[in-house]
Amino acid sequence: MNILIVTGLSGAGKSSALRILEDLGYLCVDNLPAGLMGNFLDLCRNTEPAVERVALVIDSRASVFRYSTETMFKTLDMLEDPHDILFLDCSNEVLQRRYNETRRRHPMHDDVSAGILIERELLEPIKERASYIIDTTNMNPREFQRTIENAIDRSDGNEFRLIITSFGFKRGIPLNADIVLDVRYTANPYYEDSLRKLSGRDRPVFDYVMKDPLVIRHLETIAEALRELIPAYRREGKRRLMISFGCTGGRHRSVAMAEALYENMKDEFNATIEHRDLLIEAETISERFEG
Repeated sequence: MNILIVTGLSGAGKSSALRILEDLGYLCVDNLPAGLMGNFLDLCRNTEPAVERVALVIDSRASVFRYSTETMFKTLDMLEDPHDILFLDCSNEVLQRRYNETRRRHPMHDDVSAGILIERELLEPIKERASYIIDTTNMNPREFQRTIENAIDRSDGNEFRLIITSFGFKRGIPLNADIVLDVRYTANPYYEDSLRKLSGRDRPVFDYVMKDPLVIRHLETIAEALRELIPAYRREGKRRLMISFGCTGGRHRSVAMAEALYENMKDEFNATIEHRDLLIEAETISERFEG
């Protein structure tokens, strides 16, 4: 039985995630107290026909969760079944706006801004153990669905994951990044007319970025550091590391450098690559055509 724990900040999209997971064939339970998780999983194991995939939303709406996450961690550590934790994050500003629009009470405090801060601190231990962290700040529903589906497709038990991403500073730094690298020090292909409409995945842009010797040395230094850091992270029980390259628009320099690092690391580690702002741009174009 594959077990997925869905948690994260209130308003970040847990209910929407559960609907997506139901469509993917998961038996889903919302707002399950951590103390009941073991009994519920035993019930699933003894059900005929056997339950193959279970998704459990455990968050601060359950009063017992407010005081301790030890019960959940203890249950997870005793499990023989493969399990992952999906953590949904979002910026404080966007969470505040979502609550203002829906006029709902935050589960942690009558003051929404205070509730967000309390909950963020409360959930930090479980975020540290998450297999996947998804920042929903700039996501529309279709991109959110695709991101969850891609994460589930990559699920492979307890293997450490190296996630290499690109982004544009103009849309903000990804909240789920562990390491952020500013690559705006090198020449910008945007100012070359022949390259402007291409991306860092296109060979002309890639070669333009890689012709800078400092870029090559930077990438070599990063790769060497990761080879030392990842075993240390594994020893501490960390199951993912997300390194994010940022440039101005998230289209040229950051994309090229993320691609280069991915090619360097993919044969040594369980590495995946994502280009946040290329996805956002493609989704916007698709919506224009549909509209």
